[in-house]
Amino acid sequence: MKLISYNVNGIRAALKKELDQWVTTVNPDIICLQEVKANPDQVDLSIFEDLGYKHIYWHSAEKKGYSGVAILSKIPAKSTKIGMGIDVYDCEGRTILCEFDNFTLINTYFPSGTSGDERQNFKYNFLDDYYNYIEGLKADYKNLIVCGDFNICHKAIDIHNPERNKNTSGFQPAERAWVTKFIEEGGFIDAFRKFDPSPGKYSWWTYRAGARGKNLGWRIDYFMVQNEFADQLTNAVLHNDAFHSDHCPVEIDF
Repeated sequence: MKLISYNVNGIRAALKKELDQWVTTVNPDIICLQEVKANPDQVDLSIFEDLGYKHIYWHSAEKKGYSGVAILSKIPAKSTKIGMGIDVYDCEGRTILCEFDNFTLINTYFPSGTSGDERQNFKYNFLDDYYNYIEGLKADYKNLIVCGDFNICHKAIDIHNPERNKNTSGFQPAERAWVTKFIEEGGFIDAFRKFDPSPGKYSWWTYRAGARGKNLGWRIDYFMVQNEFADQLTNAVLHNDAFHSDHCPVEIDF
């Protein structure tokens, strides 16, 4: 089984950059997309259906051209849950849950706090509520896999200049502590770091100053796999050769 998580920064723009051809080459079983920035009726979904992704689950933001997540799957979900059940987040199209036979997949686009204190506080509230949401799922769902754009670098190794960015949104101490709590107390493993402990591995680069060409990036896109299922993992990689977005895709295999 191969899963991909990818913040496409606008699915219509990514398709113009031949996202579908890349998907054909990599051929995942399930694709989790963040920042689709479109309603499903604004996208030619037959492009994906023709590639075998007959089961498409979508959560759009109320605001047009903003946020939104989708799961494209070759296998049907046993059940789905759109949103967290908290209106202030659900109106921004941030979370989809799909339950499959052997695991439960939660695709999430976490808020950014880069626009100012108001959104940073919104982000901190989201983190608290999201932790409780995931904890609440454990009674009814097994083998949780949480993926998406967390908009947080966990450790200094995950960012190109940790000292300069130590107070920047996405690398603030409280955000990093939340990721530690999510892993250690929540019972998850950062799948990529299970296989690759090396520095210089990033999943997002600003469009400014040629950052991607210089590999001045941040690793903010994750697969977090519940400990009970972690021994099923066989690989995790970052697809730095994909250029449909300012992010790159993350893959796990199990």
